Amino acid sequence: MQLNASSSPHIHSGDQLSQLMQRVLLALLPAIALYVVFFGWGIIVNILIAVLAAIIFEAIALRLRKRPLGPNLGDFSAVLTAVLLALALPPLAPWWLLVVAVFFAIVFAKHLYGGLGFNPFNPAMIGYVVVLISFPREVTTWLPPELISGESISFISALQASLMGTLGSGVTPDAISMATPLDHLKTQLTQNHAISEIVHGNAIFGQMAGLGWEWINLAFVVSGCWLIYKKVIHWHIPVAMLASLALIASVFWLIDSERYASPLFHLLSGGVMLGAFFIATDPVTASTTNRGRILYGIGIGILVYIIRAWGGYPEGVAFAVLLMNMLAPTLDYYTQPRVFGRGR
Repeated sequence: MQLNASSSPHIHSGDQLSQLMQRVLLALLPAIALYVVFFGWGIIVNILIAVLAAIIFEAIALRLRKRPLGPNLGDFSAVLTAVLLALALPPLAPWWLLVVAVFFAIVFAKHLYGGLGFNPFNPAMIGYVVVLISFPREVTTWLPPELISGESISFISALQASLMGTLGSGVTPDAISMATPLDHLKTQLTQNHAISEIVHGNAIFGQMAGLGWEWINLAFVVSGCWLIYKKVIHWHIPVAMLASLALIASVFWLIDSERYASPLFHLLSGGVMLGAFFIATDPVTASTTNRGRILYGIGIGILVYIIRAWGGYPEGVAFAVLLMNMLAPTLDYYTQPRVFGRGR
């Protein structure tokens, strides 16, 4: 692969890779806390299992590639991939589902392409899509917020459910699971129900875009703005992605509000904010020029809406990111900044 670098001078920002990864992990903490508040301790069990699996697979891959363990394990990239995967998968997901997702993310999507910096596709999204296609029932089995189910999931119960498939007293996670707001809306629309009819009286839709989901997504927004302020990520991709998604959702919502959900629902439901600030901004797999980043973000926003509105899956963030990963090199090629002293 031929790599082109901009001409000098190059100025080091002073930030190390491990520091950037730690800041991203720190920024995820408020949303993780809200996950626990609304959905119980299952998300913590997810994170622990995914991180342990990521460290093991990372160490094995580095050893097989004869690379030093300390510097590569210490950059926290594998840990961040694991945490993003844990947040994308449902709480109380079986342990093997997390291990399979992490295996494909770390080994196939990262190390088989040469390791960190050489992977063309976002590792976390590769792992997520593999288990989504292979095990759709397990990936789409989400818990309702505890305010609806009345079930308080302790850490021990969540660990027991993940490892043994039962919450105790013979109750399985399937028995208390239900569709997410996105999934429920899509299913009901295919049965020709109007949105007002679907949402009315259904507590799962909350005040804006899904009970619990709306606050978790708002937490991602606040944390994402902090990452932009700290210059860990650029604003172009999240702003372009969210603006394009809001715009196209507004157009169809104004055309028929009983058939197409509001832009607020699309922005604050599912994994849009996690995708916009923490996944699409991956510096390795995203476009690297400012104009390229804007086009890259617009592409993801449009694809998310297309997949949600007319695709086979209720959520489209992962597929949209991976499709735009393929276009990132082309966007970089055609959006290079003008060289000083030369015309266009």
